[in-house]
Amino acid sequence: MADFTPPHDPETNPPVGHRVDTTPRPLPARIPHKGQSVDLEVLHTRHIADLWQATQSDPSEASWAYMAYGPFASEAALGGFIGGFATTHDPIAWAIRPHRSGTVDGWLTLMEIQPANAHIEIGHIWFSPRMQRSRAATEAMFLLMRHAMEDLGYRRLTWKCNALNAPSRRAAARLGFTYEGTLRAVMTVKGRRRDTAWFSILAEEWPARAQAIRAWLDDSNWDQAGRPKRPLMAEK
Repeated sequence: MADFTPPHDPETNPPVGHRVDTTPRPLPARIPHKGQSVDLEVLHTRHIADLWQATQSDPSEASWAYMAYGPFASEAALGGFIGGFATTHDPIAWAIRPHRSGTVDGWLTLMEIQPANAHIEIGHIWFSPRMQRSRAATEAMFLLMRHAMEDLGYRRLTWKCNALNAPSRRAAARLGFTYEGTLRAVMTVKGRRRDTAWFSILAEEWPARAQAIRAWLDDSNWDQAGRPKRPLMAEK
């Protein structure tokens, strides 16, 4: 791979980066977000029963292969996890309620929140198998991406995943994230080596990415059977 030369101020020698707005960005608030096909609710212990049922739709437990936690042996075990996860300030977690099912079918977070650097990440994404590859799944991610980039004005939005997680890598590309590289053997997760792939969207790239996602989510892109007429970006 060719060396990457970062953008720099041409008036400087040696070269340094361009000046940026150093105003710290706001912290995300624990507020709900409503979409066309899905609602995000601040994660709470009241969601445990729905989430337990959602986990039961994955008898293979494949959806947990790249998560740092799970699968959970019982509703009580899941409840213990949710009780703690719902109270953290970084990550901040939302439960995902697709309109079609009316039940909570997963969660996702904003995390690695750095107001001074205008950097934020979307992660801890767990979708039940019945929600994966759905309009609601894409919109759930977009709602938080839009909140971070438009409402809060962050300059850098990141996505990272186990480098072996092919579905997550495809999702990042599909949403318009740029692959930045892989950190080798950077973590140990569930007793196994993890190499982590990194992706990002910058503020100047966001308008085009957002326009493409909005067009894909628009009602005009969906047929009567609930299938998209056009793919989203690099989607296969």
